[in-house]
Amino acid sequence: MPITRRALLGTSAAAILAPSAAFANAIPLADLSRYLNSLDTAESPFTQINSDGTVSTGTVFIHRPGRVRFEYDDDDLLVMAGGGQVAIFDGRASGPPEQYPLRETPLRIILQQNVNLGQSGMVSEHSFDGTSTRVVARDPERPNIGSITLVFTPNPIELRQWIITDEGGSQTTVILGALEVGGRIPARYFSIPQETNARNGG
Repeated sequence: MPITRRALLGTSAAAILAPSAAFANAIPLADLSRYLNSLDTAESPFTQINSDGTVSTGTVFIHRPGRVRFEYDDDDLLVMAGGGQVAIFDGRASGPPEQYPLRETPLRIILQQNVNLGQSGMVSEHSFDGTSTRVVARDPERPNIGSITLVFTPNPIELRQWIITDEGGSQTTVILGALEVGGRIPARYFSIPQETNARNGG
């Protein structure tokens, strides 16, 4: 399933905050922010549920701030962010990769230097379902580009999945396996020019 710009952007209707009871065991936003800020590097297998119901799998590499790489299994497809840009490399398409600024995707919220989920206008839902804490966030400076729903489990806090909702209401869900944090990831994994050069035979 080709990954489009729409799949990485999102928007959502105004959310109604959950009743106060739903907050009783929700992980506080300050704790979630500290957890995200503590993530330097992380690696995990992932399962992606696309908006059309198809399923993709692969491995995601995260290097905060500002860098992420999605390698897809059984498909010559690669999505990476680095240098403030997102690039989509599709081996089935000719020409250069599709690119656009990282700031135009709500995934930037968890990739930015200092995550602050308590920032005014960022979180529209913060709830607990008995097992996990769910946070719906959007960039308050760019509220129309989309939203990201983050799902965390406690003790210890761990990011389990995120859901991007695009401006048309379509959703792309990424379910993470166990995150391996703190490992070394090659800088080239996040270099769009190096990946472009390598694919061009350079």
